[in-house]
Amino acid sequence: MKKINIILLCFSLLYFGNAIQTNAQDAQSKETLENPELFSGTKAYRTWSIGLNAGMLAPFAAVGGKNDFSKWLPQLGYGLNVKYQASHVFGIQMDLMRGTLKGNNDKLWAGAPPVSDFASFKTDLNWAASLSGVFTLGNINWSQLHTAIQPYISVGAGAVNFNPTTISKTGVEGKLKPTGSFTELFVPIGVGIKANLSKNINLDLGYMMAYVDADNLDGYYKAPYLGDKFSYLHAGLEFSLGNSKKPQLATHNPPAELNRKLKAKDDALQAEIYANEQKRLKMLADNEALRNDINRMKMDSDGDGVSDYFDKCPNTAAGVKVDGGGCALPEMKIVKDTTVIQNTYIITAEDKNLAALAMSNLEFDFGKYTIRSRSFVYLDRLAEVLVRKHFGLKLSGHTDAVGSDNANKTLSNNRANAVKDYLVSKGADANKIEAIGFGESEPIATNKTAKGRQLNRRVAFVLY
Repeated sequence: MKKINIILLCFSLLYFGNAIQTNAQDAQSKETLENPELFSGTKAYRTWSIGLNAGMLAPFAAVGGKNDFSKWLPQLGYGLNVKYQASHVFGIQMDLMRGTLKGNNDKLWAGAPPVSDFASFKTDLNWAASLSGVFTLGNINWSQLHTAIQPYISVGAGAVNFNPTTISKTGVEGKLKPTGSFTELFVPIGVGIKANLSKNINLDLGYMMAYVDADNLDGYYKAPYLGDKFSYLHAGLEFSLGNSKKPQLATHNPPAELNRKLKAKDDALQAEIYANEQKRLKMLADNEALRNDINRMKMDSDGDGVSDYFDKCPNTAAGVKVDGGGCALPEMKIVKDTTVIQNTYIITAEDKNLAALAMSNLEFDFGKYTIRSRSFVYLDRLAEVLVRKHFGLKLSGHTDAVGSDNANKTLSNNRANAVKDYLVSKGADANKIEAIGFGESEPIATNKTAKGRQLNRRVAFVLY
């Protein structure tokens, strides 16, 4: 037992030293990798595990060796193991086990002599310890990132401690070594499969054949003195150690991980292509809308001189005079015995400047549409030109953004009409003056400054 205690102590120190280093690296990097990057080494995986098992021990091996008794009797065996998975394929495993081996000569062919000089034997395996290399043969389902089943084979070397008891044909018991026990070398060869019950627990089903480097395991030496053998058919649970957010290295499937990475990149590329295609289609739609707007600007369907894009009154009848928005001007009503004098005057720059001067010097009482008296002299000059030259005038009232929309529109309309009423009172033709208020909807400057608001409070004009 001293040997097994020393082995356990060394292996524990090796494991816990590695575990402390791994935990320190995890705490430093603070990474929890469910699906580690390919070719990133083993630190992103769980590599240590511990297992418990129990099963059937027998002085028999399916392949090779010899038997000194004709019939083997299955007995209970149990053990534990600790494994370090060095790569996806290869791991190093330490196994410890105990149990009993039994056999007799009851199974004889008719007339055949007994295989040994004893009737039966019993050997207590005080302990058996071995270190093996475990090779994972492959993942059963390569379409899954973490596979459910992994077959494996193992081969190694170890030592077994025992002391056999033989029973003679007359029923006398005897020990091959009256005091103490034997410790012999043996070679374990195993096969099995592991099935993943959860992220942390695996079911281990295995069969191990042990070839002892001595002929004394069953208490009987028989020429040619080849080594005895025993086997261990077992089932157990393997518990993966470490950060549960990391996958087990033995169960991780690199081909499936590569396929997943490629699919993710392909999906991202497809999404990028789709997004670019949507941008292209939107650009084509915007270009088409721009072409339509340009065509509308070029077209004048009703021939009134105003393009369709700006025409507020489409389908105006041919020959009808229209304003800048394409809407028909008010018709002059001819009263009987009224002589219509055709206006042959041309609007000059002086006329425009006179109108502009009148509009720039137009002032109203605050919040009202009452024209201040200082503006009359300028409006009088404008009225004289309108009467003398029979010009038409379009007036549009505007306000700043102070106040509600409805109040501003009403105020701007009233101010425009106040100018019209004044000009009409000075002899201008009411039918040739159009007044409308736009409120705050058409600013020419910002409403965030006093100067801008002042510029927005205006009455604009068009002479025709």
